[in-house]
Amino acid sequence: MKQLKLLLIGGGDRGNSYIKYLDKCPEKFQLVGLAEPIAEKREYLREKYNVPEDKCFENYAELLSLPKFADIAMICTQDKMHYVPAMMAIEKKYDLLLEKPMAPTPGECFEIADFAKKNGVKVLVCHVLRYTQFYKKVKEIIASGKIGELINVVHTEGVGNVHMSHSFVRGNWRRTDESAPMILAKCCHDTDLLQWLFDKPCTKVQSFGDLTYFRKENAPEGAPKRCTDGCPYKDKCFYYAPDVYKIDTAEVQHFRAIAANKFDPTDEEVDEILKTSPYGRCVYYCDNDVVDHQVVNMQFGDFGHATLTMSAFNKGGRTSLFMGTKGELRADMENQSLEFYDFATRETLELYEADDAFDQSIAGGHGGGDFGIMSDLYEYIANGTVSDSISDVTVSSRSHLICFAAEKSRLQNTVIDMNVFTDSLKK
Repeated sequence: MKQLKLLLIGGGDRGNSYIKYLDKCPEKFQLVGLAEPIAEKREYLREKYNVPEDKCFENYAELLSLPKFADIAMICTQDKMHYVPAMMAIEKKYDLLLEKPMAPTPGECFEIADFAKKNGVKVLVCHVLRYTQFYKKVKEIIASGKIGELINVVHTEGVGNVHMSHSFVRGNWRRTDESAPMILAKCCHDTDLLQWLFDKPCTKVQSFGDLTYFRKENAPEGAPKRCTDGCPYKDKCFYYAPDVYKIDTAEVQHFRAIAANKFDPTDEEVDEILKTSPYGRCVYYCDNDVVDHQVVNMQFGDFGHATLTMSAFNKGGRTSLFMGTKGELRADMENQSLEFYDFATRETLELYEADDAFDQSIAGGHGGGDFGIMSDLYEYIANGTVSDSISDVTVSSRSHLICFAAEKSRLQNTVIDMNVFTDSLKK
């Protein structure tokens, strides 16, 4: 078995999630180079995976200035920092595992896709949901014709109120100018899924949404700007930071490590950092500007229609109702349930055997999707095997365009013709 050599650019949350696959299958990959600005994270990964010291850097530019010495570069930096290292790596002829979104602008997405094609480089965008066993089963059922022709879909992306407060109110994805529109940052997963399942291009998009709740007008009277400055509502507030980051769930433990900027922080370390970090701010007094809910209506081909609802105001999790000419399929990812109602027999059948091995949250590797994409990446690069989940980088960029179109529709209150929109971007 050939062992592929990896570079990891960005050793934070997402990079660490993918690289853990090496613990499971060390015979497939070897980490040989690393770029991570935070010294503690860089040293942790260097020691754990025996990366040579002279191949570990604070800055990705130093790593990518070296002559090519690996097979694949994994780009796992922040959203605004994907484009430059991706283009540098492609120029060096590295195949890429590129964290989503590809880039925060349509132009940069096109450039990455075109430059990769020009250089003969394979790019796998981390739309990891299509690599889960759950959504592979959904794809199999729909493609088999079991529900007939797919007519419409009602799909919900429940962000979850705690996840919203951590990532999109206090955290790195709270502002469009520092990251990307939330519909792109959070839901290019979902537009990719819908495009994959319909197996038709998206032709029209319409969207509505707003930042309604997490704003200063909704702050209770007398609430301080920081939770740690003697908040009189600490016993009643759902978002009181010192309590939120001690919730005993895998997801929150995952968030707390991000907030503290270190692996396995103690309660005392978390309490101390919340006094000064963005994660200790009152959710009503942050500088966030991304939406807290958004609805996207889409047409696929001539008659397929889907509604995507993204909202902060729930526990969290994805659900879908796929409606076809022969039956309906109800999908609940968190509960690992696929219920099929057959029009012919009028019976409801469970079509999926839950896999308890995977936590369905982001902390659990997206229900096996993080490891699933690494497994398919190996087969794709080492053996040329193209699984049903793998998509060409051009196809991946189209799912991003749906999100860009949705944001334009939301802001301009208009229906977007995708052909016209795409052509306008290329002029």
